[in-house]
Amino acid sequence: MSEATDTPTPAESTGSAGEHAEPVNPHAEIVRKLAAAMLRTAVWPGVATVAIGAIVATVLVGVPGLIGALVGGVVAFASSLLTIWLMRFTGGMSPHFVMVAALGGYIGKMIVLLVVMTLLGGIDMIHRESLAFTMLATVMVWAGAEVVAFKRTKIPTVVPGN
Repeated sequence: MSEATDTPTPAESTGSAGEHAEPVNPHAEIVRKLAAAMLRTAVWPGVATVAIGAIVATVLVGVPGLIGALVGGVVAFASSLLTIWLMRFTGGMSPHFVMVAALGGYIGKMIVLLVVMTLLGGIDMIHRESLAFTMLATVMVWAGAEVVAFKRTKIPTVVPGN
């Protein structure tokens, strides 16, 4: 505002972010920031794990090992990316609902992984153990990278005032 008049200056009349904007949900911002950090931190170790699994499976078993390792890696990546999507989707909701969604998502993913292993286990062109070990290694490395990302972001687990 100008000191001489009570009319807003051109910079103020464009509508500041605080006037008509929706209230900011601090929990949603924190969860989305954490999800982004987890994604950035986990992608490359996950890719490296799939690549190592594919190389080892190819050397030990041949083409069926390669196919099994790649399928296992793709399934593990899809499962891990679903977790990040679930975090972003539920980030603006009540923290209690976020926990319910996380646990439900975890149980759902485990059921899907079990079904995938069961259905693909009987296909001759897919080496079952290569699929299983690559999937397991990728999920574990991804989860470890998510823990590292969580620790590096230094986000408080409890948001004061909520």
